[in-house]
Amino acid sequence: MATDNRHSGFRHSPAAANSEAVEDYTKAIYALARRSKRPVSTTALASRLGVSPGSVTAMLKRLDQMDLVRYQPYHGVALTPAGEKVALEVMRHHRLLESFLSEALEMPWDRVHDEAEVLEHYISEDLERRIAEKLGNPELDPHGDPIPTSELDLADDRTTGLTELEEGQAATFARVSDSDPEMLRFLAERGIRPGARLRLTGTQPFGGPLFVEVEGREHALGGELAEKMRVEVEEGAT
Repeated sequence: MATDNRHSGFRHSPAAANSEAVEDYTKAIYALARRSKRPVSTTALASRLGVSPGSVTAMLKRLDQMDLVRYQPYHGVALTPAGEKVALEVMRHHRLLESFLSEALEMPWDRVHDEAEVLEHYISEDLERRIAEKLGNPELDPHGDPIPTSELDLADDRTTGLTELEEGQAATFARVSDSDPEMLRFLAERGIRPGARLRLTGTQPFGGPLFVEVEGREHALGGELAEKMRVEVEEGAT
């Protein structure tokens, strides 16, 4: 267990005996709030973490007492500055670990998420620093997600959903959710990784697939997968 974490005060307090759960909750709240730009509902949090709404409510009350969140029943939950710091710290650990496992150990990108989920709670700040230096202080993880800096700053999201492109529009594939290994394997088998140039060539209605051209080959991407893909659109790109 880390002995010099930036949030070591909360780690070693009696109320934080279950620090893994604390970190998991703050990270999930941060991710959901960043996406919706509003307080996070207990229902959304329960769905993301795979636990019951009752368990979420009990944990949120505890986090509120620890000054990591502001929770109002029926109005949702938001992180305090202290809670945001915890979330960004564990996100930095997670994404650096994914990068290390992928680059240094050549682990497939569809497997690194689950390993990092376990290890993120236990690395020290010294190990975090050494991993970052070994990798050249990367800005993105293998799935294209930005890595918080050592000062816990996170770059603004300037990407657009793949589903928001117009037919014929070109863009660069920027990132994809790392939560579904099968989707990642599907993309890897087709050579579709962050940094790839693509063009939307067609769509099907009612949640049907999108058709994209990558390096001269056309691929059909199901609606569920397309919803999880983000792209960077260049001004005037067609």
